[in-house]
Amino acid sequence: DTAPNMADQYSTNEEKILKDSHTKEIDLINRDPKQINEDVVKVDFEDVIAEPDGTHSMDGVWKASYTTFTVSKYWCYRVLSAIFGIPVALLWGFCFACISFCHIWAVMPCIKSYLIETQCLSRIYSICIHTFCDPLFEALGKIFSSVRVALRKEV
Repeated sequence: DTAPNMADQYSTNEEKILKDSHTKEIDLINRDPKQINEDVVKVDFEDVIAEPDGTHSMDGVWKASYTTFTVSKYWCYRVLSAIFGIPVALLWGFCFACISFCHIWAVMPCIKSYLIETQCLSRIYSICIHTFCDPLFEALGKIFSSVRVALRKEV
């Protein structure tokens, strides 16, 4: 019998579920899969420097400017990310961990507590409305139910 038994399938599925999300492979080609920086920091030479018709520098200066801008931007980013990338990632990881901790252990319990308390208060409010306002409006309805309005158009 080559069919896997149910215990083996359960064990395999459990291993997949328990796989540590910190060890997942990251895409080294597409580093912005959700395009969160698509419109913000995607800046090329043409987005920053442009010469209108009638005001052109020499072709060699234009080409050298393009190369200088592109290479300096590339290497400056690489050096800054090499020096500060890991410490800043550590700070942001800590920051978001604190935000998550506060949300899980403080914000949501407070909101849940508030909702429980307001549910109790809404029941008290509902009882008061039904006790005092319903009879009042029912009496007013009976009083004004005999009122007849006639509209006449005078020319």
